[in-house]
Amino acid sequence: MGRSHFLRKDVNRMTHELETTSSARVKLSVVIPCFNEERTLGICIDRVMGLVAEDLEVEIIVVDDASRDRSLAIADELASKYPEIRVIRHDHNRGKGAALRTGFREATGDFVAVQDADLEYNPLELRNLLNPLRDGRADVVVGSRFKGQGPHRVLYFWHYVGNRLLTLLSNMFSDLNLSDMETCYKIFRREVIQKIDIEENRFGFEPEIVAKVAHRRLRIYEMAISYSGRTYEEGKKITWKDGVRALYCVLRYNADHLPFPMQFVMYLFIGGFSAVVNLGAFIAAQAIGTQLTISIVGSFVLAAVVNYFLCIALLFRHKARWNSVIEIGMYVLVVSVASILDLGVTRGFVSIGMAPWAAKSVAAAIGLVYNFLGRRYVVF
Repeated sequence: MGRSHFLRKDVNRMTHELETTSSARVKLSVVIPCFNEERTLGICIDRVMGLVAEDLEVEIIVVDDASRDRSLAIADELASKYPEIRVIRHDHNRGKGAALRTGFREATGDFVAVQDADLEYNPLELRNLLNPLRDGRADVVVGSRFKGQGPHRVLYFWHYVGNRLLTLLSNMFSDLNLSDMETCYKIFRREVIQKIDIEENRFGFEPEIVAKVAHRRLRIYEMAISYSGRTYEEGKKITWKDGVRALYCVLRYNADHLPFPMQFVMYLFIGGFSAVVNLGAFIAAQAIGTQLTISIVGSFVLAAVVNYFLCIALLFRHKARWNSVIEIGMYVLVVSVASILDLGVTRGFVSIGMAPWAAKSVAAAIGLVYNFLGRRYVVF
């Protein structure tokens, strides 16, 4: 019996397993975060109910985020008619991320999907997105609005640019090649999403969850979906502030998993900002006639404080090598050495005729490299 015979048997066995898995009845939990969506919530739920089939059971979890309109009443009315619907209410408005956190915790399905309460996404497309999960190929499936398949309403150019930029930055830091990081449509195996600690309360959920599934080396698939976006007059809620927060989340939730070269690139941002604070404070102190040594030390201390908190917030995320007391001591040691280096370099170049601001700039550049190495290998 030749090798090709055994290969055919293996292929036939795998094909049979995939078909069996795909055709088996599974349960999909659809979490719908809702805030003031009385115009569309009923239609949205009705469309999600359209997913129910012989091979697919649906559980709908509506999380009302303290709506001020009739959204909660509509959800309760539908829940009284259909046992598949559960309604959870937040006492005060917390944001989309917080609503999803609540819904994910309550989900009981084999898979868990996110469905916004508006009508921008077509729930019937969730069936197609489920396929890589059902046949065991994927842990997470993401629906992309930019893959080119299906109708796509034409709306805001700068939203498109911002989305593309955020997706590019997210991919650079997470080492993924997604085309639409900010999409609503994300489906997870339940055991995957329930193990992830979601911290963001608003729209920062999207870059946060992408970063966290990337760090877990999960199998991620992306599929084309249609999109019918709405205008602000029609109820769109996301603003430029959420875009700024998304940028922060891309940095925050990816930075501590970066390889060494990218960590240094990240620290260039932190150190560069701190260096600007250092130089600006020094120039300001000199402008008001402060003695040179006091100006050098004072501006350096201020920059060191800024640097430390940015390192914790963005790069190292409290992952210290020591307990809190020793950590502070080690940080003070690193800063003290850096301060002596900064003072010596600045005074040394001033003594040979260099302008104070230029001497301080050279010292700040040298301190940038030293500070990264000290924080990376001594403190954090």
